[in-house]
Amino acid sequence: MKLITLKHRYDYGHDWYIQLLHTKRWALFQGSVSWNDYAAWPYIQIKSGNGSVLNLMFWAYRFGLDVGIIERTWNWGVIEDPDVEEEDAQQTT
Repeated sequence: MKLITLKHRYDYGHDWYIQLLHTKRWALFQGSVSWNDYAAWPYIQIKSGNGSVLNLMFWAYRFGLDVGIIERTWNWGVIEDPDVEEEDAQQTT
């Protein structure tokens, strides 16, 4: 179990990611903050189940915020190289 993981990615804007108290498959807390090159309509999405206990996503103009509590961890292979398909990322792990 890892205590904390921080990542940054640039893909049509900057994305910063954090995971707290996580294993290879599950995280107690995950969050991301985004500032994107393209604006979008504001929205809020609240999700529970299907891989997470609670997930909240907020988007307004170019700013995005995503917070997850007790959910499956993000696939860092896809996050680090957005051009790689998910199938290819799973074969390399």
